[in-house]
Amino acid sequence: MLNYTDLAIAFAISLVATFLLTYLVRKLAFKLKVVDFPNHRKIHKKVTPRLGGLATFVGVFLGMLYLQPHHEHLLEISLGAIVIIITGALDDRYQIRPVIKLAGQLIAASFLISSGLIIENITIPIIGLVDLGFFSVLITILWIVGITNAINLIDGLDGLATGVTTIALISMFVMALIDMQSMLAAYMCIVLIGSNLGFLFHNFYPAKIYMGDTGSNFLGYMLAVVSILGLFKNIALFSFIIPVIVLAVPIFDTAFAIIRRAYNKENIMMPDNKHVHYQLLSKGFSHRKTVLIIYAFSALFGAMAILFSKASLFTALVITFFVLALIHLLAEVSGIAWGGRRPIIDTIQRGLKRKEKNSGKENEDGAY
Repeated sequence: MLNYTDLAIAFAISLVATFLLTYLVRKLAFKLKVVDFPNHRKIHKKVTPRLGGLATFVGVFLGMLYLQPHHEHLLEISLGAIVIIITGALDDRYQIRPVIKLAGQLIAASFLISSGLIIENITIPIIGLVDLGFFSVLITILWIVGITNAINLIDGLDGLATGVTTIALISMFVMALIDMQSMLAAYMCIVLIGSNLGFLFHNFYPAKIYMGDTGSNFLGYMLAVVSILGLFKNIALFSFIIPVIVLAVPIFDTAFAIIRRAYNKENIMMPDNKHVHYQLLSKGFSHRKTVLIIYAFSALFGAMAILFSKASLFTALVITFFVLALIHLLAEVSGIAWGGRRPIIDTIQRGLKRKEKNSGKENEDGAY
């Protein structure tokens, strides 16, 4: 049984600890020269310290230390997190090769798999529970590596990855409270939310510090773990879709990037400035507004996932329609839908212009 007082205390510990530790990590990053230099692809104009994810990790650790949960997979989850943090910190300092980063993620995933924490089955209407058998290990690896890298790729603007993961974690926490299937998932969500909010004070635009690969990889790994603990265990219709909806923004931004680079015959491993957030900036939105727009998308997906988790078949189909519409809207923003055409966005813009024109005409008539 969850103790809400303990959850509140753990949340506060993680928030305050991360908030305070970030000051120390910022100084450490400058001292060790773990900094991010401006270049043609990046938005920031001055040298900014990285390694902020280290403060987030310690904040989460202290929150979990207070809660002291007992779980059969906790040791392996922790070992995997340590490997991810070390790999991310090395990349922040030395810019290690992608294959080495991938090796670190695979080692972290191997800890989970060795403990038996895998995506074993999914629920499909009419068919029911489907045992994935041998493919469960492969799907688990793809999920952990995929989500870890998806969060890393979306970490392109101040406060973006921190806020998007916080919104996703809030959705997961609500579903954990509704189902009460995994106390560990609820514990992890609440300390991660607290730690993220403590760091967001320093990371929101204009950022004083970046989370770096240390933070983005850690958050991606933890989101993958929490979803396996909680969301994939959900017995709702289309249970396997729920975590995809929760994490729709980073998942589909990554998918769009892969499709875009493959279509343009570019190296899919090389970074670019054509992600959703960069596309919004190119349309004239400010840095802050761009981040808030993506927050809004994330919140909508999170709310739909919560509704989806308890929906009937008909309601699930209706929600799926709206989810697909939002995904298409993201595709238009990314410039890969309909050969770069934007029917939904153009329709919305025409409607807004028509409304402004009519409003101006009414004001003129009123003046006379």
